[in-house]
Amino acid sequence: MSSRQLDRSVRAQLRTLSQENAEGVGAHLVMVAQLLDSNIQAAEAHAETAVRRAGRVPAAREALGLVAYRKGDWARALNEFRTVRRLSGSSHLLPLMVDCERALGRPDRALDLAASPEVGSLDQAERIELAIVVSGIRRDAGQFESAAAGLETPTLTSAARRPWTARLRYAYAEAKLALGDVDAARLWFARAADADDDLATDAAERLEELDGIAYTDLLEGDEGGDPDADVSDDVRDDEGQGPTDSAGRFGGRR
Repeated sequence: MSSRQLDRSVRAQLRTLSQENAEGVGAHLVMVAQLLDSNIQAAEAHAETAVRRAGRVPAAREALGLVAYRKGDWARALNEFRTVRRLSGSSHLLPLMVDCERALGRPDRALDLAASPEVGSLDQAERIELAIVVSGIRRDAGQFESAAAGLETPTLTSAARRPWTARLRYAYAEAKLALGDVDAARLWFARAADADDDLATDAAERLEELDGIAYTDLLEGDEGGDPDADVSDDVRDDEGQGPTDSAGRFGGRR
């Protein structure tokens, strides 16, 4: 593994280290990205090693924060993301920070953070991520109209496919369903499923639920069989996987 696989902005951060240390830390960051979806414990070990060797490099702290976020360790993730912002001066992790505050049961602090002046520095992808998080907070509070309205932008109805398209449509479908508008929810779950080439959401399953489609486990009640016998390796490999991160993401703007 080589630091050359990392984004240019991350490699620039590593130049503050000795050449040998920079190569080592860079290799650990590459491994974090590669293991994040398949072996979170190993990813955490690499991230912690990177932080021990380069604790003031924002990319290392971001890697550890992303691992903690993926594990659901919201307090630790938030602490690392705050450190990244302090070290780098960048607010690109603001959507994840807001989501951590939400997960920690602090919706008011989450909304205050989402309304901070730093939001103006976010790029389009980051603003959309933030809007999705804020919509979820509004739904949590029973503010269903606001949850939907916050997502009603030209980006939502654009025919262009972007990395966030499926999740944006999915969030809007959730908001419309919370409002009781089942027809609109079905339409937007269908549009989310159509754009979800990477299967980042369960939009297709939600659509089937709304259409009343149910599946029966033909092995249920088969006392003589091995419950795992017909489960494919592909299904096991997919368990627990979330959105993917590229090796170049750490420390760079998304």
